[in-house]
Amino acid sequence: MKFSAGKAARKWTFGLSGCDQRTIGAVLALLLIAVPAQAYLTTSRVPLPKPRPAEAPAIEPAQKPGEEPARSEQPAEPEKPAAEARPPEPPPPSACRLALTDAIAVAPSIPDINGPGACGGPDMVRLEAVVLPDKTRVPLKPAGTMRCAMATAVAEWIRADMAPLATNLGTKLLELDNFDSFDCRGRNRVVGAKLSEHGRANALDVRGLKLANGRSIALTERNTPREQREAVLHSVCTRFTTVLGPGSDGYHEDHIHLDIAERRGNYRICQWDVWDEWPRIAPLMPAVRPDEAPPREVAEGKPGEKTPVAAKPAEPVAAQPAAEPEAEAAEAEPAPEQPKPKPKPKPKKRRAVPPSPFSFLR
Repeated sequence: MKFSAGKAARKWTFGLSGCDQRTIGAVLALLLIAVPAQAYLTTSRVPLPKPRPAEAPAIEPAQKPGEEPARSEQPAEPEKPAAEARPPEPPPPSACRLALTDAIAVAPSIPDINGPGACGGPDMVRLEAVVLPDKTRVPLKPAGTMRCAMATAVAEWIRADMAPLATNLGTKLLELDNFDSFDCRGRNRVVGAKLSEHGRANALDVRGLKLANGRSIALTERNTPREQREAVLHSVCTRFTTVLGPGSDGYHEDHIHLDIAERRGNYRICQWDVWDEWPRIAPLMPAVRPDEAPPREVAEGKPGEKTPVAAKPAEPVAAQPAAEPEAEAAEAEPAPEQPKPKPKPKPKKRRAVPPSPFSFLR
């Protein structure tokens, strides 16, 4: 069955009057004319895109299914280095750290100590032992935490002064008695006091030096020979800027404080009283007073009292004739007893009367 355009038009316009058919035809004609005109006007007003700059990367063509991705000729963006993700590397070793080798001391480096406050500092080490020129190790017991500069000063003091002192005594240095090193605290452990050099890891407290023959040089004991303590005194006061011991401030009676604090004008403090030794045998009784000693002076008595006169040596008594028997008999008779005075009666004690609440009416 065949249909034509005329037949289709007649189907759509079936049942309409002639006027309505003409109106619909005019509208369809206007629509056919307006669509190309609107398209022309719209196309002429759309702005064209700017030309692509020359430095822009080339556009990769779309990948077809089954094809391998095309490799771009330009290098890919550099990836971020892995070092940025890692923690920062420690700073290079200081000149002090390079100089304090294993031939001088066993002092491994430790991380810097920061705070609280100004406690701690950089270039920290743990001084475990001092190595003598003959490769002998003198350990610090316990090991001390301090800055590298302080550890260097302690090592030089042991190597140059204390080891020869032990050699002069016919023995060798065995051990250093460490009383205290780094400690974040105020001076003399007083709350609120100025920060101690121990808090800055710049000090060391020493109690003594142990020798290989079983003896020791106790620096604050009076039984230690005075010449040994004086030798240590001159040594530490030459090498350290601060030395505090017995007689300084009452806080250093049982140890010696050493530090290398820097002050204006290279000012130094050396306060250590080397007391005399105790006597070997304590005297039990005072010595006998010699005959040629002058007479002892007597303290003056109270006002009104007579000053006792020093007793004179007794004179020799001359021989007297024998007494008569009657006189001897009279002296032998007992004297009549005198009546003893009666004691005075003691006053009676009165009981204390509690105060009356109405005493104010008296």
